[in-house]
Amino acid sequence: MPVEIEIKLRVESHGPVRQRLRNVGARFIEAVVETNRIYDRTDGMLRKRGCGLRLRWLLLPDGRRGRATFTFKGPRLAAALKSREEIEIGVTDGEGLARVLERLGFGPILHYEKRRESWQHDGCRIELDEPARLGLFVEIEGPDERSIRAVQTALELDKACEVPTSYVGMLSAYCEAYDITDRTLNLPEGGATEA
Repeated sequence: MPVEIEIKLRVESHGPVRQRLRNVGARFIEAVVETNRIYDRTDGMLRKRGCGLRLRWLLLPDGRRGRATFTFKGPRLAAALKSREEIEIGVTDGEGLARVLERLGFGPILHYEKRRESWQHDGCRIELDEPARLGLFVEIEGPDERSIRAVQTALELDKACEVPTSYVGMLSAYCEAYDITDRTLNLPEGGATEA
């Protein structure tokens, strides 16, 4: 069973983190804008079980959708850091898969965009994230808590606020708080809000 182990940290700025990544010799992977569609049944069956289905596309510079991935996330496991089963597959026809999901009784319950800059260091993947309307975050995903904590220390993020809630949970709460009934959260026009 593939298990995702990660820590999410709230930060004021990505700039200092990006500089520390360069200083420690981290390898830059890519910077993308994603569009994410979360699915569930009308009775909330997946959410009630602590599970999730996500269809994600990378957005191309011209606004069209690029490569897609489909992800199942299982319930959280008992562990010090956020850990859960994660099964992710590449998809050649995301819209076709969306139609299949809808025929099976799964509908979109949340749609959001996110800027993501990805780096690799010491066996961990570091994501500089800006999900629509939530602010700035750093996610560190790795093979175990020790590796993740070592990268957190190397990036001088020991005092950063740990956020246990998923982006889906935070964005759902945001939609409820601001009465966003279509549950669609897009990034502001004109590029990143922070360099």
